[in-house]
Amino acid sequence: MTQASIQRTMAASDWALLILLSIVWGGSFLFVGVAVRELPPLTIVALRVVMAALALQVVLRGMSVALPKARSVWLAFLGMGILNNAIPFTLIVWGQSHIASGLASILNATTPLFTVIVAHYLTADERLTGRRLAGVIVGFIGVAIMIGGAAMKALNADVFAQLAVLGAALSYAFAAVFGRRFKAMGIQPMVTAAGQVTASSALLLPLSLMVDHPWTLAVPSTSAIVSLVSLALVSTAFAYILYFRLLARAGATNVGLVTFLIPVSAILFGVMLLGESLEPRQIAGMALIAAGLILIDGRLVLAVSRFFSAKNPAPRGNG
Repeated sequence: MTQASIQRTMAASDWALLILLSIVWGGSFLFVGVAVRELPPLTIVALRVVMAALALQVVLRGMSVALPKARSVWLAFLGMGILNNAIPFTLIVWGQSHIASGLASILNATTPLFTVIVAHYLTADERLTGRRLAGVIVGFIGVAIMIGGAAMKALNADVFAQLAVLGAALSYAFAAVFGRRFKAMGIQPMVTAAGQVTASSALLLPLSLMVDHPWTLAVPSTSAIVSLVSLALVSTAFAYILYFRLLARAGATNVGLVTFLIPVSAILFGVMLLGESLEPRQIAGMALIAAGLILIDGRLVLAVSRFFSAKNPAPRGNG
């Protein structure tokens, strides 16, 4: 399969879906930022996956698609739920109890950097190239700038929160590699989405009951409840529906472009609705992470190279 066949051209409607998906996923940082002011992280994450699981199962029922019953499939769903839901959702929510939603979204955008490294060691067909390695290095320089040199002197809650969000990005990277097995197992992407949130619900709901004792918590405000419901139904269930529809239409490589757009919407939401701001070093770090992602993606680099090749064609010989 050629590179050209993998990177399909996106129609205007595909770009509209991509932008909508980035807004929906960017909104998750806003919703968490509101909910975490009143609810503990495990309760937020448990309710998020439980409501998303119920919504996706309703969608599957409407499609006349049943979840598989094989034990091996549910073990795979559980592994995916742990790597793609339980660990990263919990780390991000806890991280956002200490840092701004915009900063969390930027750190979360390092997921492709970690994915390139994880895939290099755990797969046979996604090896590191010189360009991808350069992108990883540039991206992690951006992360180092964002966290700042002061972290080397004082490990405070903000530093641990940033490291937690980076840990979530690493977990997403392992999930991306782990999730490749579902295609080989013949499981539809939408079934995988519903299965993983159902499995993670079975894990997280009893855990949150044991740790948080939610029945002892104060009744959350209307804004916190609306944010929590929006997080589950809009930024999780609806986001998965958009994601898999776009994946089928435009391919995995094009869907990966959403990584570039999520921090933009998350930062705008944070600034306009939560009164957040970013420091200059965090903006500089974001620019370097974006540069690293552009190098890893490769298409802009290839387009620029083709442009200059067309402008300066190689001289022909005289013979």
